[in-house]
Amino acid sequence: MADIWRVPPECWSGLSPQLRRLRRLLLAAVALPLSVFAALAGGGLLGFPGLLVGFVPLAAAALAWRSIGRAWAAWRYAERDDDLLIQHGVLVRRLVVVPYGRMQLVDVTSGPLSRRFGVAQVRLHTAAATTDAVIPGLGPGEAARLRDSLAARGRSRAAGL
Repeated sequence: MADIWRVPPECWSGLSPQLRRLRRLLLAAVALPLSVFAALAGGGLLGFPGLLVGFVPLAAAALAWRSIGRAWAAWRYAERDDDLLIQHGVLVRRLVVVPYGRMQLVDVTSGPLSRRFGVAQVRLHTAAATTDAVIPGLGPGEAARLRDSLAARGRSRAAGL
């Protein structure tokens, strides 16, 4: 287990910046109308001081904006000889180790909005439901390359089973 934490920094890969951009755009699409509504409702009920209520959603959105950036930066993955490592988490770091021989299915998905922003999600399915792993926000080319690489490595490791 000790060597898992000693993966050289150059072996780790990160997520596409487009994922961060997409999440921040969705945040703004919700926070701005909510702020306007809160300001109008507060102004209607309390007069001019009530307009300040509109700053509450904006302050929350500013915190969420920074949180999105930190969460995006915390995601990374590394392909090793026998397994795939996925690390994420800001407050609590989580490291998922998926042995290639245990993978049953590698799934690449991308919804309409994700396709518009050029991001895809790679999901690894194993026999145990608790060890399924997800890598969100990869570029379509990298997602396809990772899928093919993991499928090939999984086939070669499962051949002896």
